Amino acid sequence: MKKYALILTLFSLLYSCNAKELNNENIVNTNSSYMAFEDISSEFDKNTPKQNEFDPLSGYNRAMTSFNDGFYLHVSKPVVSTYKEVVHPNIRTGISNFFTNLGFPIRFLNNLLQFKFQNSWEELQLFVLNTTFGVAGLIDVAKQNNFDIKHHDEDFGQTLATWGVGEGFHIVLPFLGPSNLRDTFAFFVDDYVNPLRKGDTSYYLADSQEESLGLRTFKIMNNSSFTLDVYEKVRKDAIDLYPYLKDLHRQQRERQIKE
Repeated sequence: MKKYALILTLFSLLYSCNAKELNNENIVNTNSSYMAFEDISSEFDKNTPKQNEFDPLSGYNRAMTSFNDGFYLHVSKPVVSTYKEVVHPNIRTGISNFFTNLGFPIRFLNNLLQFKFQNSWEELQLFVLNTTFGVAGLIDVAKQNNFDIKHHDEDFGQTLATWGVGEGFHIVLPFLGPSNLRDTFAFFVDDYVNPLRKGDTSYYLADSQEESLGLRTFKIMNNSSFTLDVYEKVRKDAIDLYPYLKDLHRQQRERQIKE
């Protein structure tokens, strides 16, 4: 509990000292998320979904897509919308920065495994800079000062893809949404170095599975507060939500792998 008290104290410091800078960053982050969807969506419009594709879990996937969509409409959307109205955007941006900083080990190791040594070096610089001068990662110091370094989001699914491992068949995960066989396996590999995982050392923030689940849920809720409009646009554009989300996810992953 002492950890969380410290985090809340840091949030208060962030809000009082860096409101203007964080508000500008929040606008950039929100616009970037929406523009990223627009780019992927425009590419999707130019391509028709694959016909006769091997989809052995199609029945389950459709049912899970409907479940996830219903959960979004009746649970996630009301909760996240209320959270968005109650919590100041500056604080939400600080929280997002904090969790992004915690994701350093996953990005650093996977960049190394893909032999992207310059990207790994930039990740290390950002982690040290933001952890120290950025108040435990609450402030993205590099972005605010226009330093020529940035995060390079890589996960083990992307690493396996660069090693030539195929994506396998499509899987829709409960609450988490579209994935595939390769990325589902990779998720558990990445989780071994995730600081949000339950662990017995000071490296891990959670002392129990309940705390770990709570932190992960809070992270998703906070991040979702910036992207509610994106999913609403997806639902509006999709004639059949399951194949639309499936192909949108595939094109997004292909794009991430190529970067």
